[in-house]
Amino acid sequence: MLVLSITAGCSQSNPNQGTTSEQSPQAQEAASTPSAQSGKTKVVTTFLPIYLFTKAVAGNVADVEILVPPGTEVHEYQATPQNVKAIATANVLVKNGLGLEEFLENTVKNAENKKLTEIDASIGIKPLNEISPVVKTTQEEKDHEHTQGNPHVWLDPVFAKQQVTNIRDGLIAADPANKATYEANAAAYIKELESLNSEFQQTLQKTPSCTFISFHDAFPYLAKRYNLKQVAVVQIPEDQLSPTDVQNAVNAVKKYKVKALFSEPGVDNKLLSSLSKDLKLTLRPLDSLETGETDPQHYFKAMKANLQTLETSCK
Repeated sequence: MLVLSITAGCSQSNPNQGTTSEQSPQAQEAASTPSAQSGKTKVVTTFLPIYLFTKAVAGNVADVEILVPPGTEVHEYQATPQNVKAIATANVLVKNGLGLEEFLENTVKNAENKKLTEIDASIGIKPLNEISPVVKTTQEEKDHEHTQGNPHVWLDPVFAKQQVTNIRDGLIAADPANKATYEANAAAYIKELESLNSEFQQTLQKTPSCTFISFHDAFPYLAKRYNLKQVAVVQIPEDQLSPTDVQNAVNAVKKYKVKALFSEPGVDNKLLSSLSKDLKLTLRPLDSLETGETDPQHYFKAMKANLQTLETSCK
């Protein structure tokens, strides 16, 4: 069973949310809580990749927080009172967009922050829908399709550049006093992203049309960018594979001439390990960057590890 076609399909939060005359208890508490004593712009981000990009641009001139703890499944995340409080006291909210953060809409409404600026990091990026073959496992999975397209644009270094640019422009609009810092930081990070893109191109041009199966439908943008092919067998990452999942994986390997089999990092699934042996494919981790370190350089560390994994697996 491999690749999930990630569940995120949810609707995006409305940047023009209304307010009510009655404040929620969380909003009342947040309103009485002083902003960061440093006087810096307070920025909240949704999950790890968006935090990494935002922190890289903001540097030390803004306080950047993350709502979804790294390692927590963002696609089905349930907001906490602490999330409401964080948004209620924030100046800026940065999200991936493309329907990924389903929990945001109601959370932002409950925060009742009229002064909140929202930055959609995926503005200007055309989403993919059916670029990757997706093997459905059950009828119920129709509920988890991406209605706004696949949201995993951050795994394509070229689209990551666009996200960093969108974040830069949004921060400048919200905090023009620090424009020079945001521009300089963004330029330095984008330069690294351009170098990463070149490294991917040079390395993967040696293995054109390499077909892989993963446990997460997270890599269609990366696959398209570098002439690879992803096959998704499962919609959402799961702890246990069903017999149907296993059979679909076997069928996909035969149908698509699969050369590589990828799992989520840190997942020890004995059934998958056994399946990979039966299929004579080495099971390796491919990182969607939804867990990991909060240093902005972690993006490059994880992506270069992914590149090495792809190069080895596609030979």
